[in-house]
Order: sequence, then structure tokens, then C-alpha cells
Amino acid sequence: MLKHKNISVLSASLLLLLLLTSFFLEVKWWCFLVVWLFWLGLTAYGAFDIRANYFTKTYCSNLSISTKKITITFDDGPTEFTSQILDVLKQFNAKATFFCIGIQIEKNPEIFKRIYDEGHLIGNHSYSHSNAMGFFSVERVLNEIQQNDQLIASYLNKKPKFYRPPFGVTNPKIARALAVTQHHVIGWNNRSLDTVINEENTILNRIKKKVNPGGIVLLHDTSFKTLQVLEQLLLFLQTENYEVTPLDELLNLKAYEE
Repeated sequence: MLKHKNISVLSASLLLLLLLTSFFLEVKWWCFLVVWLFWLGLTAYGAFDIRANYFTKTYCSNLSISTKKITITFDDGPTEFTSQILDVLKQFNAKATFFCIGIQIEKNPEIFKRIYDEGHLIGNHSYSHSNAMGFFSVERVLNEIQQNDQLIASYLNKKPKFYRPPFGVTNPKIARALAVTQHHVIGWNNRSLDTVINEENTILNRIKKKVNPGGIVLLHDTSFKTLQVLEQLLLFLQTENYEVTPLDELLNLKAYEE
């Protein structure tokens, strides 16, 4: 996977080489532009595709798993739909991971407690899930993460070790904040796009095509359509003899800091 430091060094080296060459040979201005656009394009890709591991180490699957094990994760709750999602998970005896937003926990504390009480894992998804998160200072990102850690700990008496950045966006400031908090950053390799696509069958087929051992599915407990998709997905996984495995077991990482 891409590494931010490696790309930055490569781009800087190319620019330096062009500058040195320009002392002896004529170098067209567009050569510098090409190198800059190359760096800019890769940086944008790394920021918006969490699977790139560009700014920080991210767990998006476990490629060492060859048996039919998969993890299902939910973002942006708890909401009024979370209880119904929990009912479906209980019906199939499946354990999931819920990346919860702090303000949503405060709105729905009983549902939040039910998630944990029924054996599902809790992850940190920031306190506010602000659309401007990618532009926050290091201090503000730290506050977003730590405030939600403290809120979650007030209910569970333990802090979550799993963190998923809002929208899956990472950048140098978020990376520096995570270097302080020492969370395991969790991505995905099977994105449902259930917040964008309206047709349930389209969402389901998109997920089914990408199901593979050691995979991490991204869903959102924020809509009725996802509830419908979940039931059909669990039936499919059952038919294909897949085991829905808790995230900590799939990755062999601790989910909480006592």
C-alpha cells in the first residue's frame, strides 16, 4: 500500500532532480507541474481512500484468514433504527461492531447500552462527526476523539481501542492526533454505499460481490433500507457458510483499554 512519507520523499526527490538538471539542461515548466500534480493526486487519493494506508496504518481486512469468516460494522449510530438492527443480529446470532458518534450516544443512551449488553463491540466514530473534520486542527481532532472516548467509558468503564475516521478521511493532522491516542484505525474492504444508493437489491448485490474471507463490511444503522439489506445479507452469508466474526477476533486486536 501507499505510504505518505515514501510518496512525499519521492516527489521531493523528483523536484530536486529537476531543479539540479535545470542548471545544466533546459527543463520545461510543465515537468514541475507534472510532478506537483502527481503528488497532489496521490495525496488526495490517500486522504479519501482509507484502504491506501497513506497517512496512518489502517486495518481494512485480515488477508491471513483463509476460512469463511467476515466482520460486519455499522457507522453513525445509535439511531432509532439501531434497535431493529440489533433484533436482526440476535435472530442470526451474529455479533457486529458499532462505530458510534458521541452526540448520537447522548441522544440514545439506552440503545447504546443495549448494543454493548448484547455482546457487540463499540468503536469510536468521533464526538460530532462534523463534515469539516478534515479541516480541523490536531488539537480539535484530539478533542473529538478523546471526548467520545470519555463518553463511551462513562457507560462501559473502558475506552474503545477501535477508531474509524468520519467518512474514512485521513490527513496529517488526523494522523498526528491518532499517534497520541494510539487507537487501532479501522477501515473496510467492502463498502455498501448504503447512504448513497437507494435500491436495496443494488446495495445487497454490491456487498455480495465483494464478500471474501477476512473481510470487513461497512454499513450504517441509520435507515430502514439497511435493515432490510442486513437480513438478506445474513441469509446469504448463512447459505455460503460464512461465520460473522467479531472484529477483535478477526484482527486479533484488543477492542478496549481497561
